[in-house]
Order: sequence, then structure tokens, then C-alpha cells
Amino acid sequence: MTRRFRVLSVSALALACLSARADEGMWLYNKFPKDQVKQKFGFQVTDEFLNHLRLSSLRMGASGSFVSPHGLIFTNHHVASGCIQKVSSADRNYMANGFYAATEAQELKCPDTEVNVLLNIKDVTAEVQGAMKAQAGTPEADQQRRGAIAKIEKDCNASTGDQCEVVTLYSGAMYNLYQYRKYSDIRLVFAPEESFAFFGGDPDNFRYPRYDLDITFLRAYENGKPANTPNYLKWSHDGIKEGELAFVSGNPATTDRFITYSHMEFLRDVRYPLTLRYLNSAIKALNAYGARSPENHRVARDKLFGASNSQKAYDDEYRGLQDPKLFATKRAAEQKLRTAIEKDAKLRQQTGDSFERIAAAYKKWTPNEKPYFVFEGGPRYSDLFRIARTIVRLTEEKPKPNGLRLREFQDASLPSLESRLYSPAPISDSLEVAVLANYFQFLQQEMGAANPTVKAVLAGLTPEKAAEKYVSSSKLKDVAERKRLAASAAAVKSSKDGMIQLALLLDPPARQVRKIREDELDAVERAAATRIAQARFAAFGANEYPDATGTLRLSFGAVKSYRDSAGKQIRYYTDFAGMYGHATGQDPFRLPDRVLKAKGALNLSTPLNFVSTCDIIGGNSGSPTVNQKGEVIGILFDSNLEAMPNRFVYSETAARAVHVAVPGIVEALQKIYHADRVVTELGFPGK
Repeated sequence: MTRRFRVLSVSALALACLSARADEGMWLYNKFPKDQVKQKFGFQVTDEFLNHLRLSSLRMGASGSFVSPHGLIFTNHHVASGCIQKVSSADRNYMANGFYAATEAQELKCPDTEVNVLLNIKDVTAEVQGAMKAQAGTPEADQQRRGAIAKIEKDCNASTGDQCEVVTLYSGAMYNLYQYRKYSDIRLVFAPEESFAFFGGDPDNFRYPRYDLDITFLRAYENGKPANTPNYLKWSHDGIKEGELAFVSGNPATTDRFITYSHMEFLRDVRYPLTLRYLNSAIKALNAYGARSPENHRVARDKLFGASNSQKAYDDEYRGLQDPKLFATKRAAEQKLRTAIEKDAKLRQQTGDSFERIAAAYKKWTPNEKPYFVFEGGPRYSDLFRIARTIVRLTEEKPKPNGLRLREFQDASLPSLESRLYSPAPISDSLEVAVLANYFQFLQQEMGAANPTVKAVLAGLTPEKAAEKYVSSSKLKDVAERKRLAASAAAVKSSKDGMIQLALLLDPPARQVRKIREDELDAVERAAATRIAQARFAAFGANEYPDATGTLRLSFGAVKSYRDSAGKQIRYYTDFAGMYGHATGQDPFRLPDRVLKAKGALNLSTPLNFVSTCDIIGGNSGSPTVNQKGEVIGILFDSNLEAMPNRFVYSETAARAVHVAVPGIVEALQKIYHADRVVTELGFPGK
């Protein structure tokens, strides 16, 4: 359920909602509700439990965990698919056929892959807010805020050598400094066939029951040897049980539970329809490209999966946004807070017209959303364009003072950025042409053929011919050429490279609309939302979780059956018997040959997937699911249809997180894949 494509906004954690109830909450590790867990489940969460789980959890685009003292990493197949794809080739298709390194020497290095462990959390709210001397909500105050954040991150990096990031929480009511240890030598150890990892394909995606082995094992290396990772999660030998307490530790991307009513209307009326139009066009183009040959299908598969996964999530969420009941719930929650504010003179003065300011900012911004999406967003599925834009902006931003740069080019971000920029991962010219042509068609459709930037980009050519021209005249597949250009602004400006030329054409309108957004929407929204968040704390108490920010959170819940939206009772787990019964022999319900052949060796009643009430969202994919002993009982990989509105309002009635169960994983590793080296490292006997 990880989203490969996301239109991010400043998260305005402003909407009053009911106090966290049931198993709701993607909680900060430094604000975890221990008493709530104790009251409901009778389990005392200790600091030792939290620290060990935090230091064993990983951020890697989505989520993962260390599961041995020798750097073994556990995550989803769909999270690791970028690595699997990049180490594959026409004659070694590990996506289709799976991969297992029977020895350490056979483990394959993943290009441009890094994982991060959250070492420390520090509250830097006073430092950031103290630097904001200008009037709140102005571009000047926002620049002071960004400058303070850049300095804090740079100082942390210089003093520790670690990767440091200031995380904005509660819309600016709180700022935390996260210090990460980074591992950049990551190697592939084991991956099942995609047809097993994503069994049921798109029809079963975001649905339940499921029968997927959505797992992959990687390994972190340091100095050419497996990393020493004393903080790791042991695996449970006890299986899973109905009602069992479960914790999910991962990096949920974004939620919109605390945004204002007006912001939510903007999402429904403007952002979601635009996003879905682009995703639908990209999927059509990627499908057409993949249909030309088996090799095209292999090359495009990772991008197609990402686009399709995003499209289905957005589509389901968009349907939720069109539900009057959801808006009524949001309106009632916001009104509850506004009533509390009106009754308190101090809160009334502090909050002022913050709700109205946010509504006015979105109304003013709305005409700019489309140019922001198409120009600043660019052709999202083009690797060459990403490289070209990075080079163009790097040479322009790096000479500036650190605090005045675009955030992604500040000193704290440069090591990871340069690792991605100089990755030797393969790039397909024909796929680049296909995705660029689709982008040009979308650009023309949304902005109009008469738009000056559209005219300059196409230069009288069809989208297809223009795409061919830009790709064929580029040398950016050559890492040495990227380094040459990135070292000199003059070389970039004089370059005849087609993709550099495209990036230079799109950059002025992109920067212009990005500045409008930062000054007239983000700055206003953040200041107003901070005041509302502070009023919410005063009215309802400070023990609330913030909206998700793509950083580490901890959720809790119970392994629990449910009745689906049709009223059907759904058992909390599925098994291998159900999987074989679900198979038709036709894609996407076709099992790999080795899985079919192993049927007689398996205990068919072994749990394969299960559900819980844990509160999750995209980005949680790959999160370890642990019991109260801190032992892994599964791995999060999806949610059911009933959970899709959880982006806006949590419900545990029928909404469920979907996990791969440890008993099913071990059964498959032992009896289908004979992956004895991995099984033994996890603490189980080989077969």
C-alpha cells in the first residue's frame, strides 16, 4: 500500500476532532499513550520496550526492520521492488522468478538504496519559533523559520556525523529534531515471485481476505561486511491469536485528520480530481508500453505498480470525500472546537480569524494548483527528468546560503540527494519516451496549447516527437556526465543536453508557482493552523497524536475479526488452503509453479495473512508487527476497503490493517523456497 506518488501539502493540523478513541492513533514515540494501552489491554508499555522497537525500526522510502544482529532487514516485496527491478535484467528477471542468495557472496547490491534508524528525538520548538521575529503568516516569518530549521539540521549533522531532520508537528505547534543513522550499502537476500507477493493483483489490492507473501529480506553492510545491528526484533514462535495486542512501528506518509473543513473541500473539489486525471493517463501509457513486449513489461513493471497502487488508493479516498457523512463528521468536529474557543476569551483572542484565513488562502490558491501540479510536479515517472532537474537546481541552489536554499538542497539533505543523483541504476530510453510523451499530452490538455511554456516545450512537435527529441539528445544515463554538469552552473546553462534543456524550460514557471505557494498558502496556513492546534490543546488536552509526516510512529490495536461493508463475517486470518482455493491459474490469480508443486508439503491450515485494528496509512508498508513481548508476529502490507476513509476519519468497526503472518512466512521459507540460511538466521530450524 505504499504510495510511489504523492502530492504533498502543508499539513494543517487544525481541525478539532474527538479525543483519540478505541485503537486510533499514529503516535509519536516520545508521546506514546502508555496509560491508554494499559487501561484497554492491561499491558504496561515501558521506555525500554519503546526504545528497542524504535532502534530496530527502519525508514526506507516506506518501512522495515532489523531482524538479526547481522543487518538482516525485513520489509515488503513492494517496498523493495525498486531494488529487485534494478538488479534484474532481461535474462535474470527476479521480479518474475524470485531471488534467493544461498551464500553471503551471492547477495546483490541495490543501487541508490538507503535505510535510516531513528537514534534520538529532541524538542527544538523554542529554537524554531524563537527565530521567527516577523509577523506570523508572512513570507518573512516563514523564511526565518526555514533558516532556523536549516541551521539546526546542519549543526546536528556537523556535530554527530548523522543525518538530521527537523520534523514539523501539529502544524508548527511543535518541532522535533530527528537524528538518524544511515546505511547506504543495502543488498538483496531473498524475494519471492511477484505473482506470489502480489497474488490477486489489482482486484485484491486494498481488499480482504488476502493471500500474499508480500515480503523481502535485504541486508545492511558496513565497510564491505554485514552490519553489526544489536537492536533487532526476534520472531515469535507462538503464532497469532484473536484479540492479541499488536503494535505497528513504521513511517506513515500523510494523513488529513486534523485539516480544516475548507481544506478538505479543496481536496475534494480540486486536488483529487487533478491527481486522478494524471494517474489514469500515466497508467494507460505504461500499460500500452508494457504490452509491446515481455521486456517492456519487465522494465515498466515497477512504475506501473506504483501508479496503479496510488490510483486505487486515491480513487477509494476520493469516493470517501464524496460521502456527505464524512463531511458531516468533520464539520461537527470543527464546530466542537470553535464552540470551545468562543466560550474562552483567551482562546478566542489567541485564535482570532485563523479558520477564515485558511479558507481564504485556499480560495486564493486554487487557480495555481494546476500549474503547480504540472510544472513543479513535472513528469513524475521520468528518471532522466528527475536527474536533469536535480542537476539544474543543485547548481543554482548550492552557492546560496544554506538557509536560503530550497529545502531539498540544504546541506543536511545533500548526501542522500547526491547518492540518488549518481546512482548507476539502469534507465530505459524507450520507457523514458513513453512517460515523457504522456506528460506532454497531459501538459497540453491541462494548460492549453497556447500556454507559453507548453509552446516552448513542444516547439511545434507532437508530444511523441518532442519526447523522442529530448531523450535521444541526452547523455544523462552516463554518471560521469551528471557529475561534470553538476559541478558547474556555466556548464548547465550552456548544455545542449535535451533533458537539461527541458528542465531549464520548466524551471522558471515551476519556481514561480512554488514561491506563490510557499508565501501565500503554506506560510498563512502554517501560522493559522499553529494557533488552532494550540487552542485545541488548551480545550481538549495535549495528549493528541499529530497527522502523519512520513516519520516514525507507533500504532497499537488488536488482532480482530470483523463484519465487512456487506455484513459478512470475516475471519481474522487466511491460510494456505484458502490461497490454493483462490487460485484460478490465470493472472492475477496464478500461483508460481514452485508454490503449486509444494502444496503437498505444506500445512495448509497455517495462517498466511491476518488483520488488526492498528491505525495505519500508506508509508506503513513494511512495518514490523510485534506482540507485547516485542517479537515479530507479522508485517504490514495493506488495508481493507473499509479502511480507506481512515485518511480522514479513523474507525475500528470494520477498518483493518492487513499483515503477512510469521507462521505463513516461515512455512513458505522452509517448504517452498528452502531458504535455510534466512530461516536459521531468524531463529527457526531449516528444512
